[in-house]
Amino acid sequence: MSNAPLMPVATAIWLLDNTSLTFKQIADFCKMHEVEIQSIADGEVGKGIVGYNPIISGQLTKDEIELSSKDETRPLKLLENEIQINSQNKNNKKYVPLSKRQDKPDSALWLIKNHTKLKDSQIAKLVGITSASVKTIRNKSYWNYNNLNPKDPVAMGLFSQKELVEALDKADRRLKREQKLKN
Repeated sequence: MSNAPLMPVATAIWLLDNTSLTFKQIADFCKMHEVEIQSIADGEVGKGIVGYNPIISGQLTKDEIELSSKDETRPLKLLENEIQINSQNKNNKKYVPLSKRQDKPDSALWLIKNHTKLKDSQIAKLVGITSASVKTIRNKSYWNYNNLNPKDPVAMGLFSQKELVEALDKADRRLKREQKLKN
């Protein structure tokens, strides 16, 4: 089963205004009911909605529309988007709700106490605060240090256990390199 086009109502409006396709063909393509398409054609539905051209958006071709226009029994075929979107992009910053943002310094303190081998920059990157803030927490000169309570950032959902393990592995490799340089 193919997906519906982007903005199906706006696409249906454009197809009604710019093609000689049947209501059934448009309804099937837009994953709508024929009665809805009839209502759009009659002006009862979709007032004020600007038509969305499925050719420009790469969902249909002119040839596809022409073929279906000539044969009322031929359904329109939605072009499949071949672009792969990588959801594992490391640069995507996860949204942290306001209620959890105040927990970032608490999480940094937890990491400082429980994972001493992590550098300030690693803690800052994991938790999502500045290295300067991590440094002031480590030096106990953070403006609100007395009110901080160490909290496990993984349990709070600031980042995953996998990210913590990767950071710890990186810190281990760094420490081994530094040890080799000393010897």
